[in-house]
Amino acid sequence: MSFTSLTPIQIQQSNKTQNQPLTLKQGQVLHGTVKKLYPDQIAEVQVGGHKFLAKLETPLKAGDSHFLQVTSISPQTELKVVTGPMNASDSMKQQIQQLLDSMNLPKTANMMQLAAHFIKEQVPITKEQFQLAQNLLNMVDSLSKKDAILAIQKIIESNMPLTKEIFQAVLHGSKTNGMSQELATFTQQLKDSSISDKTKSAILENLNNISKPLDSMKGGLVIARAIQTLFSETEPIANKLFTLNLLKEASVIPKQATLSNWSESTLHQAKHNDGQILHSARNVVQAIQIMDEKNAPNLINQVKLWIQNEQNLNPSQKSELTSFINRFENMPKTTQTIQQFSMQLNDLLLRAYSSNITNQSIAQNSNGSTAISQLLSLVNEDSMSNELKLLSNVAKVVNESTQPQIQSLNEKVEQQLKSTLDGYTVQLAIKNVLKSLGVNYEIALNKSIEEIEQISDQLKPNLLSLIKEGAVSPLKDSAEILLARMNGMQLLSGENGHQHQLIMQIPLQFFGKSMDATLQWNAKMNDNGKIDSDYARILFYLDMESLKETVVDMQVQNRIVSITLFNENNNLQTIAEVYQNVLKQKLSEKGYYLSGIFYKTFGKTANESTVKNSRQEQIEGSKFNGVDIRV
Repeated sequence: MSFTSLTPIQIQQSNKTQNQPLTLKQGQVLHGTVKKLYPDQIAEVQVGGHKFLAKLETPLKAGDSHFLQVTSISPQTELKVVTGPMNASDSMKQQIQQLLDSMNLPKTANMMQLAAHFIKEQVPITKEQFQLAQNLLNMVDSLSKKDAILAIQKIIESNMPLTKEIFQAVLHGSKTNGMSQELATFTQQLKDSSISDKTKSAILENLNNISKPLDSMKGGLVIARAIQTLFSETEPIANKLFTLNLLKEASVIPKQATLSNWSESTLHQAKHNDGQILHSARNVVQAIQIMDEKNAPNLINQVKLWIQNEQNLNPSQKSELTSFINRFENMPKTTQTIQQFSMQLNDLLLRAYSSNITNQSIAQNSNGSTAISQLLSLVNEDSMSNELKLLSNVAKVVNESTQPQIQSLNEKVEQQLKSTLDGYTVQLAIKNVLKSLGVNYEIALNKSIEEIEQISDQLKPNLLSLIKEGAVSPLKDSAEILLARMNGMQLLSGENGHQHQLIMQIPLQFFGKSMDATLQWNAKMNDNGKIDSDYARILFYLDMESLKETVVDMQVQNRIVSITLFNENNNLQTIAEVYQNVLKQKLSEKGYYLSGIFYKTFGKTANESTVKNSRQEQIEGSKFNGVDIRV
C-alpha cells in the first residue's frame, strides 16, 4: 500500500493548471475540437476545458476533432491541421499512431506511453519536447514510469526546460516518503568512502544535526540545568566540577573558568555595546558595563522597560529584577558600583532563565528569541551567530560522556523533552531540520557575511561541493538524489496567480522513532499579496515506524476546519479521540472552528465514522504504546 491511492502532488498541480488560461507555444501539437466557424477561417477551438479563437490554415468542419499544430501565436493564434478528422470510435492506439506519424516520431514503447498520456490529459506538446521526454523516460525503471511521466507533464505545464536536473528535481521532489532511508544510505556510503576527512567530517555533522532535530533544545536544557547546579549551595563539589568541565568541553564558557569565577568569566567577555536598542539579555548587561553617570538615568529606564516586555521572564522575576534596579538607582554611579551591579544583574538573569527553561515550556518572545537564546547570550559571546552549532555540540558531549554524573543529567533532560513535547517543540525541530538541510541556501548568498558563513552548517551546499569534487558512484548518485529532493521542493512551491503552494519534505526522528513528513499546503492570495488565512487545504503525508503510512487532509473554509485521517490502523480513531478537545481548543485560540474529524482507509471513499465534539477523559500514557508522536 502506498500514497499513490491518493492524488499525487503533480496531478493536483495539473488540475490547478487546467483552471488557468491555456498558454500556447509555436510548434505545439494539440488535440482540438472545432466548436464554431466564423468568417475568414476563424474558428472557436476547444482543447480540454479551454476554448479560444484561432485562424485555421485550411477550412474545417464544425464538430470535427483533429490534431492541430500551432504555427503562430502573434498577432493571432494560427493552427495547422496535422491529421484528418478523428472519429469517436477511434481507439487510443489509432490516435497515438496518428499523432506520432504526424510528427514523424518513432513508435517506441516509451514514445507510445508518452503519447497516450498527453492525449488523455489534453496537454499541448512539441516534437522537441516529445524527444526530450523520451530521453528522460529512458533514465528510469519500469516501476517509476508513471511518476516520471507525471513529472514531465508538470515541467511542460510550468514552462520549465526539460533538462535532466529539473526532471530529477520534480520527480524526486514529488515523492512523499523515503527521504529518511535515502539519508541513511548516503550516510553509510559516506562513512565507507575515501573522500577527504575534512569534507567527510563536515557532511557527517550536517547529517547528525538532521537526524537529531531536538539536540538544540536538549543542549539548552543541559546548559540550564548545569547553571542551576553551579549556582546551587547544596550540590556536592564533585558534581559541580563535572558540570563545569562539561560546559568548558562544549566551549560554552571559557577554558580558564573555575567554580569561583565562572559567571564572572562569562561577563568579562563583554567588550562593548553595539547600540542603544536592547534586544538580548547580553545587550542589557553590556550596556550597563559601559554606563556612566551621565547616561545612567536614561539607560536604567530602558532596562526597566526591557524587563517588563521580556516574555521569557515571569511576573515574579520581573518584580525581583525591577526592585534590584531601583535599589541601584539610588546608589552613586562609580566604576565599582556599576561593575558590581552588572555582575549581580548577570547572575539574576542567569538564574531566572535557567529556572524557566527547566520548569516550563519554552515560548518565543516578540523578538523571536527564546529563554535558551537569552541564556546563551549571557554565557557565550558567539552564540548569536552559531547558536544551533553550539547547542548541538553540548548535546554531543553529553551523549558521548561516560561519566555517571553526566549520564544522569542526560537521562533527566531526555525525560523532560519527552514530557514537554508540544507543538512548539515540533515546530522547532522542523525548523532545525530545514535549516540543516539548507533547502533555500541560495537565498543566504544574497544576505550578510555572517549568514553566508553559516552555509557550511548546511547539507545542500556541501552536497554540491562533494559532487563538484568528483565523488564517485554510488556516493555521487545518492548525493544527486538528495539534491534533487531539495531542489524539487523549491520547483513545486510558489505562486500561480492568486494561488500559492508550498511543498516541504522533512525527515524527522524523535526518541529513536523515525518519520518522513511531507507537507503540501495550498492557499490563495488576497489582493494585497498576503495569504488569505480563512481558506486553505493542507495535506500531511506521514510515513511513521508504528502507524506506518498516514495522510492528514485538512481543509479550511471560512475558518471552519475539517480533518480527514487516512490510515490502515483500525485503532487510530481510539488513539486520536483523546486529543480532539485539545485540538479544538488550540484551533479556537487561533480563531478557527473544528467541525469534525473523519477516519478513512486508503482507497475508500465511504465515510467510516465521524468524531463528535464531545468531552473525552484522559487515559493513561501507557495505553498509547505504538503512537509515534502526538501532533
